[in-house]
Amino acid sequence: MLDELKSEKIVNKVGGRFKLAALVQKRMGELLSGARPLIEDADGKTMLEIVVAEILQDKITVEGAPLDDNSQRQDSG
Repeated sequence: MLDELKSEKIVNKVGGRFKLAALVQKRMGELLSGARPLIEDADGKTMLEIVVAEILQDKITVEGAPLDDNSQRQDSG
């Protein structure tokens, strides 16, 4: 699972290595503060593995908004 962090796929998905590092740091802080994982198979995984899985499954984005059927994005333009 941690090999995915070295992959260009995840780097390109979030828009660069800096954004990836910032997203991972922010989400790990949320998990440490008691947030629940957004993936179903989180048992037995480290927090870093959970965050990587959430990114790869489009559960979190750089903006921090979960991507699900209930979320509605509005353009401010």
